[in-house]
Amino acid sequence: MRGQLSAEMLILIVVVLAVLAIVASQLLSTAEQGSQQAEAQSQQIFEQARQQARGDVGDSCIRDDQCESNLCGTNNQCL
Repeated sequence: MRGQLSAEMLILIVVVLAVLAIVASQLLSTAEQGSQQAEAQSQQIFEQARQQARGDVGDSCIRDDQCESNLCGTNNQCL
């Protein structure tokens, strides 16, 4: 009859949906791992850039954290 699904067709549809669900789950897991790795690398790069941007003795500064020694003198130069 028209409009009826056979048992085999229903089983096939269920199997295809299960495979799609497994693939989607794996893709989400992979994306999450990639996101975590990208976050860790970007934090590492940011920290390296921040460390390299610190001033040496005699460089201009406003705050202590701008100097390699963590000491900004009253004359606005790293100590």
